[in-house]
Order: sequence, then C-alpha cells, then structure tokens
Amino acid sequence: MSDEPVLHVKGRVLAGPEDVRDELWVVDGRISYDRPAAARDVRTVEGWALPGLVDAHCHVGLGAQGPVDADVAEKQALTDREAGTLLIRDAGSPSDTRWIDDRDDLPKIIRAGRHIARTRRYIRNFAHEIEPEELVAYVAQEARRGDGWVKLVGDWIDRGVGDLSPCWPREVVEAAITEAHLLGARVTAHCFAESSLRDLVESGIDCIEHATGLTEDLIPLFASRGVAIVPTLVNIATFPSMAAGGEAKFPRWSAHMRRLHERRYDTVRNAYDAGIPVYVGTDAGGSLAHGLVAAEVAELVTAGIPPAEALSATTWGARSWLGRPGLDEGAAADLVVYERDPRTDVRVLGAPLRVVLNGRIVG
Repeated sequence: MSDEPVLHVKGRVLAGPEDVRDELWVVDGRISYDRPAAARDVRTVEGWALPGLVDAHCHVGLGAQGPVDADVAEKQALTDREAGTLLIRDAGSPSDTRWIDDRDDLPKIIRAGRHIARTRRYIRNFAHEIEPEELVAYVAQEARRGDGWVKLVGDWIDRGVGDLSPCWPREVVEAAITEAHLLGARVTAHCFAESSLRDLVESGIDCIEHATGLTEDLIPLFASRGVAIVPTLVNIATFPSMAAGGEAKFPRWSAHMRRLHERRYDTVRNAYDAGIPVYVGTDAGGSLAHGLVAAEVAELVTAGIPPAEALSATTWGARSWLGRPGLDEGAAADLVVYERDPRTDVRVLGAPLRVVLNGRIVG
C-alpha cells in the first residue's frame, strides 16, 4: 500500500442496477470491497455512489469552426469531468487528443478517429471529405488511429436535392464496414434521415448516432441485428432553429427537420420498447456545450424510458457496451457520489457531491 490516503465511500454504492452495497474502499487508486488492514489515513465520503458517467457521443478537441487548441480541449474535458462524465466515446474529432491519456485528472476517452464524410456533405473542417471509392481506405486508416471505433457521416443535406440524402452507395459502405470489422473496429454513423438506415444496418453497422429517422418498419431490423442508437436528444432540440435558418433556401429540408424533431420522443420510446439498446450521448463539441450528460438522461426519461434504464444508459449498461469496468473489484476508482438516490430522480445527476477519478477526489 502506498502513502496515498485511503478513500472510504459509504452509504449506498450502486455497483449495478440491483447490486447495492454499503461501502467500498479506494486503495492505490483501485476499488476494493474489503477494508484494508493497514489503513491509517482514511478519508470518508458519504452518499449514493455510481460508476463515472458515460457520454457515448462527445467531441473533445472540436469547436464550431473545427479543431481547437489543446487548452480549449482541456477545458472541454474538465467541464465534462465536473459534470461526472469520466468516460467518453469521442464520436469524431479532427484534433489529436492522445495527450489526454497521460493525464490522470481528465476523463478517459475512447476515440473513433476523425469523421469520414462525402465531399461537401458535412460541416466544414470537421471531417475527412472524400469520394466513395476512397471510403474503404479511409475507414481502415481511422480504424488504426482510433480506439476500436470508426465514425461515418451516413447522411447530410444534398444541395441538389434540397433535402437529406444518403452519402454512400450500398456496396461501398458494406465493404467499408467489413474492412473495419476485420481490423477489430466497430462502426457508427451520423444519421438524421430515414433513407440511409436500411443499407447501413444490413451492411453490418454497429451503432447509429441520432437515429431520428428510425421508423416503425425499420425498428425490427435494428432489434434483430442488435444495432444500438445514441439519440443525442439535447442536440435534436436544436432542429427547429436549424430548420428556421435554412428555410428560405431549402424549404424541403427544413420541413423534414421539423418532422424529425416533432416525433423524436416517440422514436426513442419505440426503439426502447422494441429492445434496441439506447445509450446516452450529448453531441458536445462543435456548437453544443460540454457537461450536458444529466440533461440527456432527463431527456431519455421524458421520452418514456424508465429512470433506472436511462441511468444504466450512462452507467452500467454503457460501460459494458464499451467494454469498460464499472465499480468492479480491482478496477480504477472512477465514480460519482450524489446526495440522493439517482434511480428515483435522475435530476440528481446534475448536482454531484464528489467526483472521484483514478481514486482521487477531483470535484
């Protein structure tokens, strides 16, 4: 045992949805459920403890104009940390944030490399912008650069059509997803509309971001293939303002975006009811603020997902999906402590009492 103080967390430790324990100990940054025999310097924290929250759609190192400097990326990561987000799936970033891995005071990041988009079919300076014949090569490149994920832009506005449309031919996206899987990476895709979803799912994609175009006829396909969705409802809330800004030039697209927004809660609830895995993601970065994970959990509840399941979508379930431990014996002590039981009122997530990262109280 090192000279570091031992942290004693007591009250209610939510190691799983039904696995509630009275206490845990943090020794040398690791979780133990056995009281250390030689503990002298002990610091006690009381409350309801959860595994560090997960934001499964976040962009550290990305701003409204594209990549940002390291000091801005650091502030983004710290904002997420103070909100209790200690594990991030970075769903596309043009910045190299590997330096964060050397900081034990910043959230852990699982990277999907840089977005891969069709030429002039995404936000400027965010993505690799390529043509279909280059897709397999770029997917292989980002699979090697990432941490087991690759991010495609599945649809975006086609200015010639005046509405959302798929970015990739079916045969090309199928070859690209196959290549990613051969390299050990899972694939996710940004999708607002309905039209790209069937090809992506039947091609073997693992996850869909936003998924506002998920319709009743597509839900059984998602469910049978086990394709997860990350709805980012705090981002979908911006659709009306986006639609208003583009209405004069693209009225068809504008009307489409409003329809997707209007049915957003039904879309998520229907997906959940059908057994489709749903996880929490905020789409922080770009134009959206960091630190919104509690608001996204509350949105899932508003959509009709039971509070305990919405909580799992940012804790136990999300960590299992991403292959990372929760409050397991011997795991790194990444946890958040609250005043009340978050299973009965998810709004508690917005006010953490203590944030513990790698065994140290950081907030």
